[in-house]
Amino acid sequence: QVQLVESGGGLVQAGGSLRLSCAASGSIFSINYMGWYRQAPGKQRELVAAIWRGGSTNYADSVKGRFTISRDNAKNTVYLQMNSLKPEDTAVYYCNAQDPGANGNYWGQGTQVTVSS
Repeated sequence: QVQLVESGGGLVQAGGSLRLSCAASGSIFSINYMGWYRQAPGKQRELVAAIWRGGSTNYADSVKGRFTISRDNAKNTVYLQMNSLKPEDTAVYYCNAQDPGANGNYWGQGTQVTVSS
């Protein structure tokens, strides 16, 4: 089992920045993928950014150039640096971790990000 705890959400004005953190604990040694997803009211959950064990990353087109995903292996933590925030970035942001070998797919509890115009 893997436990994920997100932090760092909040209220920010358009153009501002926030950094989200996702701390992983438990059976983390087999995690191959970690990602940030978001879900706005009335919309489906969507991928924002992902990072694989080898270090490769992927971003949604809507956040490219503004958001950066990174990780600190010593702290078992993944970060999402969000710059130039827009009102349309408002959503609950969720951390996800996947362990394909064990069919593990884990989610955090979510953290609210609200961007005011």
